[in-house]
Amino acid sequence: MSSCAHQALIVLFCLAAFAGAKAQTITTSAKFALLEDYDTGAVLFDKAADEAMAPASMSKLMVAELTFRELKEGRLHLDDKFHVSEYAWRTGGAPSHGSAMFLAVKSNVRVDDLLRGLIIESGNDAALVLAEGIAGSEQNFVGLMNKRAAELGLTHSHFTNAWGRSDPAERVSARDLASLARHIIHDYPEYYHYFSDKDFTWSRIHQLNRNPLLNMNIGADGLKTGDTAESGYGVVGSAVQDGQRLILVVNGYKTAAERAEDARRLLNWGFRGFDVRVFYQPGDTVGRAEVYGGAEDSVALTPLAPVKVYVPKVGGDKMTAAIVYSGPLAAPVEAGRKLGELRIYNAGALVMSAPLETKAAVAKGPLASRAADAAWELSKDWLRRQWKRR
Repeated sequence: MSSCAHQALIVLFCLAAFAGAKAQTITTSAKFALLEDYDTGAVLFDKAADEAMAPASMSKLMVAELTFRELKEGRLHLDDKFHVSEYAWRTGGAPSHGSAMFLAVKSNVRVDDLLRGLIIESGNDAALVLAEGIAGSEQNFVGLMNKRAAELGLTHSHFTNAWGRSDPAERVSARDLASLARHIIHDYPEYYHYFSDKDFTWSRIHQLNRNPLLNMNIGADGLKTGDTAESGYGVVGSAVQDGQRLILVVNGYKTAAERAEDARRLLNWGFRGFDVRVFYQPGDTVGRAEVYGGAEDSVALTPLAPVKVYVPKVGGDKMTAAIVYSGPLAAPVEAGRKLGELRIYNAGALVMSAPLETKAAVAKGPLASRAADAAWELSKDWLRRQWKRR
């Protein structure tokens, strides 16, 4: 039996009342931007979110993730100490004249303090000491960063160093950074507090958290800034208002002030500019998938979680949805089988996707029915091949 991707289009007519102007009724001077809802992954704003960009110190989120993972899995403890090598001190510390925790060469520093220096002060020296302490060398650690990025599905990310140094080969996307931020918030709640700490003193040097969103009274509690001559000014931010968390990634601003004001404006727009509509609950039938050789010729599909759609309060195109799965399915089909996803679009842009599962079981059909299905599939496959030859 041949298999192909089946896509069923469903127009959500209940959204027709919102037809009008485009959903993205706000603009930004950032070169790259993504604003999304944390709980659903719904995209509220997207500007070049999948294009490659220089991450600068925002790449330190991957250093934090790998450190948090070592802690959570018990291979590392907050009171463990790592040695400050001459390389880490010279490359990322005071002699480098970059962002630094100002670690003393050949000293031994607790992991807890290194995390504060990494996240609050954006210390390049802290990043290098953590890298060497975990993997033995920065080069080995970079290998772990790329391996972990692949495991997390960060398909547009490639790291070449541990602290965000400018390098033509070091690239991420805004969407990947948002995914990484969501993962950190969800999987490491016991360590997320580091991102909201507003200051840290080390070696008698008091430094403020570089994230400007933390002092704006907008519910911000993380995550990380970055800036180099190549990247411009950027920030991965997150904020909570009235129980809703948003994640924002912006990059490519000309000044720190522009970054701060525009990030604040985008987050406030995200919190205030949308109404939430729940269109499907688990157990609701979203659509049906074809079944080959079964007692039934199709099976109902239902979402695993409530399907929430964020509808702009002002304007918004008519939304459409598509059920995308690989099929037809071969009977028997068990209930609760994960199968494809529901994709929701606004003005042709994907704004969210929700995984689907089969709602009921479908047993094998009688022999005659299976033979008829086989003949029908063969004829469809032949027609597809003929069409491709035209």
